[in-house]
Amino acid sequence: MLSAYITHADCARHEMGADHPECPERLGAINDHLLVKGLLDYMVPYDAPLATLAQLGRAHASNYVNELIDAAPKEGLRAIDPDTYMNPHTLNAALRAAGAAVEATDLVLGGQAGTAFCSVRPPGHHAERSAAMGFCFFNNVAVGIRHALDVHGLQRVALIDFDVHHGNGSEDILRGDERVLMCSIFEKGLYPFNGESAVGDNMVNIGLPSRSGSDAFREAVTQHWLPALDAFAPQLIYISAGFDAHREDDMGNLGLVEADYEWVTRQLMQIANRHCQGRVVSCLEGGYVLSPLARSVAAHVRVLIGAD
Repeated sequence: MLSAYITHADCARHEMGADHPECPERLGAINDHLLVKGLLDYMVPYDAPLATLAQLGRAHASNYVNELIDAAPKEGLRAIDPDTYMNPHTLNAALRAAGAAVEATDLVLGGQAGTAFCSVRPPGHHAERSAAMGFCFFNNVAVGIRHALDVHGLQRVALIDFDVHHGNGSEDILRGDERVLMCSIFEKGLYPFNGESAVGDNMVNIGLPSRSGSDAFREAVTQHWLPALDAFAPQLIYISAGFDAHREDDMGNLGLVEADYEWVTRQLMQIANRHCQGRVVSCLEGGYVLSPLARSVAAHVRVLIGAD
């Protein structure tokens, strides 16, 4: 069964300024590299739909959603927080990014795709229930997870977050939800400056020191994530796929390489094959230097779609 590749042209129309690292070119670099490597031959393209208010409301407070809609500027840029801005196209891009996670969930659970990769922006894992921050507006993966739980009726869903920054927004929305196990690895001392102490029993947070490198990353996954995931036996796995821990990305300093993203995806696919018929939904998060971003996504996607 082919995998789903979900994106939309609207996601490239959101901009936050000429020198902002979370730039539209990220998606073009990913698409071009996947095309050159022949990986899109294994994937069926889908346009990301606009998330509905009902879908957003399962992860976000309704007053926050309404306030963000009202904040959308008619022209220019509007600051939402010190590093997060809206332009006239941001709202549609954010709705498409959240809608992609919902579409991916429907496709995978409906048997139309074995796995899905959502190549969308803005990212989502810093967006809290009632706050936009860290380049994020809606928490795409949390919207997808709550759709799987509340609409499709799943009882156990896992979220894996390997961005260099902790997914504080996902933690804020999903903590205490016994239907969700969230496993996160991130670099200590970076934005959003939390995560080292888990705030819920359903959280497995591993903060790694700067310059930890591949061995420490793999050891943390092997010792902490994999046993927890096997014990939880998820019916569906979501990935907040951030690639800014790459050694060529100056957003962080963990020192990972493409082989690490390939390796961790392989471990997660083994878990998925044991417990949930190989069903995985991956959503793009960070990764800001175009060449290592594109190469890392390709390493991740190659395993995700079974083309390795």
